Amino acid sequence: MSRLVLYNPPSSANRKPVLPMSLLALGALLEGRHEYRIVDGNLEPDPLAALDAAIREDRADILAVTVMPGPQLANAVPVCRELKARHPHLTVVWGGYFPTQHYDVCLRAPFVDVVVRGHGERVFADLVDALHRGDVPAAGPGLAVRDPASGEVTAGNVAAIPHPRELPGFPYHRVPMARYPRRTFLGRRTLAHHSSYGCPFFCNFCAVVNLVGGRWLAQSAEQTAAVVHRLVQDWGVDAVEFYDNNFFVQEARAAEFAERVARLGVAWWGEGRIDTLLRYSERTWTRMGGAGLKMVFLGAESGSDETLKRMNKGGGASAEKTLEIAAKMRHLKIVPEFSFVLGNPPDPRGDTEATLAFVRRVKRVNPVAEIILYIYTPVPLAGTLYDEAKVSGFAFPETLEEWVGAAWQEFSQRRSTRMPWLDDPIRRKAHDFERVLNAYYPTATDAKLTRFWRGVLKTASAWRYHLRVYRHPIELRALHKLVAYQRPETSGF
Repeated sequence: MSRLVLYNPPSSANRKPVLPMSLLALGALLEGRHEYRIVDGNLEPDPLAALDAAIREDRADILAVTVMPGPQLANAVPVCRELKARHPHLTVVWGGYFPTQHYDVCLRAPFVDVVVRGHGERVFADLVDALHRGDVPAAGPGLAVRDPASGEVTAGNVAAIPHPRELPGFPYHRVPMARYPRRTFLGRRTLAHHSSYGCPFFCNFCAVVNLVGGRWLAQSAEQTAAVVHRLVQDWGVDAVEFYDNNFFVQEARAAEFAERVARLGVAWWGEGRIDTLLRYSERTWTRMGGAGLKMVFLGAESGSDETLKRMNKGGGASAEKTLEIAAKMRHLKIVPEFSFVLGNPPDPRGDTEATLAFVRRVKRVNPVAEIILYIYTPVPLAGTLYDEAKVSGFAFPETLEEWVGAAWQEFSQRRSTRMPWLDDPIRRKAHDFERVLNAYYPTATDAKLTRFWRGVLKTASAWRYHLRVYRHPIELRALHKLVAYQRPETSGF
């Protein structure tokens, strides 16, 4: 048997720890085949020391790291560099969103030996078997490698998605489960689950497309409900976040799941498509609402139908449909959480202005709708938006050191101020508008905001919102800091 350490780098200094589901999914296929330990950097005061100790104590020969762009990447780079220096025998394997998209950059770093691309549970388990036999890893489906002699990087296609119905359940005993339930907008004890892989759509600003190529595979409603039952029974959970890319693809599955969990009294949240959910029957909506559906994350993306078309949203996505579902969910008392992408080329100024005006319309229709604003950041995917970004002078970094710099960390979290096609006045207006909007309509997801402070924020921002005077909201910035105002897109629920 090989001995492995599976590492989940810290996702944020402010975010409460979320169950490391990607590593639990890997561990499920390693059970009985290899010895492994999961180290969650979100729980460790000194992740490097914890990893070093685990490698020494277990005599581990493989370190597997799941890497999202942003804070995880910023931690993974120096930690893996140092661990490789201390333990030259280690085979360091990276997987996750960032290595899948940028495997060549990862493998140019001497401290990354192999990259698993895509949903790589089975690929990774087979890789560990091969390394245990002494085989030299070769590029193939789901794998990218660096030739030890020439340094040349070669890669196979992204791994085929394993069907969640055929995968074993998470080995929850491998992590300190008592430390993960947390208080959120949804409930006092919230845990996360991932019940499906992929999304059947091809939006050309979305990194998921490169991972799954339009495929969507899911656990059955019965399997997903069984997981929720266990979370309730074993850990007293009263709320569940479904981190699926698109939980609501199949109405029948969503309706059956709702029916199976209705008696548990559990609140839940998931991501879905506006046009898909508008096709749901009233009966299904009633079932879901009655079974605890409290909020749905919806990619509204833009207030411009032309921009939605350029994004390849498909499915008849439109601004009017966003307003329609905002009204519907207000009636049902289910909170819509709309994300918008600002500053899309080729006319970032017009695109931003149109979407900010549209957000005001959404708020008139449904005042409790959550609004999340991002600056457009390209993904390496052939398509109109990415091609136009390159024409404007955009290029990705060629080294991991550049990726972990401050400018590209902002980019990774879709908060960048360095898009070559977006001038500073537009960026500033978007940020100032967001500050005013968030004060006039305080988020329902920050449990610390009392009724008093909500009233203070709304009163202080009212003149700005009504007169559309967004520039330099210094007083609101100070108020947000005073109340330690948290937004779901930066601090979770």
